[in-house]
Amino acid sequence: MSRSAKLYLDKRNAKLLGVCAGLADYTGIELIWIRVAAIAVTLLGSGLPLLAYIIIAALADAKPGAYAE
Repeated sequence: MSRSAKLYLDKRNAKLLGVCAGLADYTGIELIWIRVAAIAVTLLGSGLPLLAYIIIAALADAKPGAYAE
């Protein structure tokens, strides 16, 4: 999988808003591990990870060439 130069929301592989799928595409880490880490950090965190998720979803652009379903 190729690494993109910018973080985008990946709506094609999204379960919710596409943030985890976009992070997986950006970092090259498998999507399942990004999702597991996001859930674990959210459950163990103070609510800040959920706030970060929402902010990224609001600020990041959709991946070029991908369509929203």
